[in-house]
Amino acid sequence: MIRVGIYGYGNLGKGIECAIRQNADMELAAVFTRRDPSTVSILTPNVPVYASADAVAHKDEIDVLVICGGSATDLPVQTPELAKNFNVIDSFDTHANIPTHFANVDAAAKESGHTALISAGWDPGMFSLNRLYANCILPNGNDYTFWGKGVSQGHSDAIRRVKGVKNGKQYTIPVPEALDAVRAGQNPELTTRQKHTRECFVVAEEGADLAQIEHDIKTMPNYFADYDTTIHFITEEELIRDHSGIPHGGFVFRSGKTGWDNEDNVIIEYSLKLDSNPSFTASVIAAYARAVARLASEGVSGCKTVFDVAPSYLSPLSGEELRAHLL
Repeated sequence: MIRVGIYGYGNLGKGIECAIRQNADMELAAVFTRRDPSTVSILTPNVPVYASADAVAHKDEIDVLVICGGSATDLPVQTPELAKNFNVIDSFDTHANIPTHFANVDAAAKESGHTALISAGWDPGMFSLNRLYANCILPNGNDYTFWGKGVSQGHSDAIRRVKGVKNGKQYTIPVPEALDAVRAGQNPELTTRQKHTRECFVVAEEGADLAQIEHDIKTMPNYFADYDTTIHFITEEELIRDHSGIPHGGFVFRSGKTGWDNEDNVIIEYSLKLDSNPSFTASVIAAYARAVARLASEGVSGCKTVFDVAPSYLSPLSGEELRAHLL
């Protein structure tokens, strides 16, 4: 059995707990939280909940520690620090900062002799693998990635920080015409605005200036200014009733050519439609946690990404079973 620890018990941590339940070769060993452990109720019976500050005291009880903090401020600190005492995995998803995060975790894990894996999930993660495979197969081609329709947790947080906003959710939506052009093999050159739109459902504070809120959201740099954005003002009850879920998904395309004179068209498409973004992300992490445990048992140290792990390391099946049933 692979003994898994969960560090952080929010949406992702709860998803990890559910994913462990679906994997017969894994068991939840402990949950670590920044909250008062006595106030945290988990789903799995007879599993201890400890304060995150006490994690190192339990390092010998855990084969792989899943770190469920946020990418903005938590994981850049937590993952390299915890890699000093644990085999670790995270879902760091700030794409531009992955090289720096990798280097920091790699140094810590190599120094301590532990195995680490960063940026496991669906993007980065499964989408990354599909981009890599498709680029290798079709060296002459074009990449396209679309996200949604789904809730962007970062953009939702951004609108909740606007003056006068009490609550809100934001959906990222692919532009249908752009998707159709890619699927048709037209190889379009698409701007940011041409690929996605953003739709916001906002609960305003009583007496707030709705026109000012709409202006502040639509002109927000790095979030909404480069997109066609629609604002819907709704009640708190409507938000809870109609927008309480965290769905997401998206598409990865590679369009290219094969043949002696590039006469044959090819379009590779990989898509996801998820009722729960964190639940699916957790399922990917669980598979890669198995790979981390196996690599650690082989004496591998340092940091890895999904690019570095052979597919067979993700499966509980033996090589013989994989060849007989899935190859």
